[in-house]
Amino acid sequence: MDWFARIRGRRKTAVQHRLAQVFLTNTLSGNKELFVSQKPKTALLYSCGPTVYNRAHIGNLRAYVFSDTLARTLAAAGYHVRRVINITDVGHLVGDGDRGEDKMSVGAAREHTTPEAIALRYAKLFIEDIDELNIDTNDILFPRATDYIKEQIALAKTLEEKGFAYRLSDGLYFDTQKFPGYGKLGGLSGVKLEAGARVEVVRGKHHPSDFVLWRTAKPEDLQQWDSPWGRGNPGWHIECSAMIRALLGQEIDIHTGGEDHVSVHHNNEIAQSEAANGRTFVHYWMHSAFLTMNGEKASKSLGNVIYLSDILEKGFHPLALRYFFLQAHYRTPLSFSWDALAGAASALDRLWKLSREISQESKSVGVPSEARERFLATVRDDLATPQALGVLWDSLRSEEYAPEEKWGLLEDAEAHFGLALRTPPPLPGALAEADIPEEVRKRVARREAARASSDFEEADRIRREIEKSGYRVEDSSGGPVLTKRP
Repeated sequence: MDWFARIRGRRKTAVQHRLAQVFLTNTLSGNKELFVSQKPKTALLYSCGPTVYNRAHIGNLRAYVFSDTLARTLAAAGYHVRRVINITDVGHLVGDGDRGEDKMSVGAAREHTTPEAIALRYAKLFIEDIDELNIDTNDILFPRATDYIKEQIALAKTLEEKGFAYRLSDGLYFDTQKFPGYGKLGGLSGVKLEAGARVEVVRGKHHPSDFVLWRTAKPEDLQQWDSPWGRGNPGWHIECSAMIRALLGQEIDIHTGGEDHVSVHHNNEIAQSEAANGRTFVHYWMHSAFLTMNGEKASKSLGNVIYLSDILEKGFHPLALRYFFLQAHYRTPLSFSWDALAGAASALDRLWKLSREISQESKSVGVPSEARERFLATVRDDLATPQALGVLWDSLRSEEYAPEEKWGLLEDAEAHFGLALRTPPPLPGALAEADIPEEVRKRVARREAARASSDFEEADRIRREIEKSGYRVEDSSGGPVLTKRP
């Protein structure tokens, strides 16, 4: 069940004894609210995961950097965060309606293989991509929908027994008119959802917004199981409700996803879960905005997508993309361009350079400061990452703070942002010791001795000698790093 979980150990953020206040914008109310968990010091967080018929593009990945920033913020505030990101490997049709091709069958046909092989391949690539982005997977469960077919059938059966579902020749449908307040997420409550781009006309449906819980299998269906309604396969929406119920419980704290999930997918989750359980399903709904390309949403159907592998092939560090995402608030649409990414990469390089210098000056010892308090208050105010980055930059450049205060700020920034600020990557072109001439190595050692004795004038003189020899020395948290001068 714990699929692809714990693929790489990560340092856990120290849990505080007292919980800090965190404010989040709840799509359900439309307001910014103080986060209060249902269980003491535990936050239950579920994020809609990928449909693994193809590789996730960077527009998809933005949602996972957002949910990881949320999880980091809660953990730093003192919560134990239990996380689930589902892997959709059945049931999701092309579109949100109840007609059309299954995405897994589309992927299998495209690559002349099976849905199971497609799911394994693209789920693995997804985990690798989010790992490259330093998304903390240590305590995340990645369940596959096909591992929870029994739970989905049981939930659909409960809904039928309670009178919330009805049968048609092509499957079992949820009756949205039996659920008061259907569409309450995103302010759609009371709105008559008519058939259209995302709600299809199906003969026999009581209302256009009714949705399928279980589909009757067609002869060509590659994935099908036995059920009380005959051979078939689950609808897309029910998998999340069933897996949340099995892994986190009937009532959870936070559910995240892209803004495109609000009107149909997440309203359907609420309806079926609350109808079956008779209690509140999710207390805080949070949604990230689209990544756009030339003013249009990044989408495989539009053919305007970029993958993380494309970014790496162009020589960018993957965390440059994470920094790029953090420059905009998660609820604000973000326009991608290669120039904008280059700007983010340049800023991150400068931040890493500052971190190396401050590490040396502070000896990696951090202390509290007013800057740390401002940073924490900012990021805990609905994940205001652009403003928090501003606090970070202003404070690191300021002469008002001691190196130890700046290092303490960097420790907090790393805990929330995941940008490798405490341990920046090696400088490009860093030389191995065996590749450095002996005389240059001796000069580096003498410079370190001068720095250790606070003889900075001598250290600067030796640095100039090193540069005349054709090398450049940079100070890092792991010691001096030598590169060849251009």
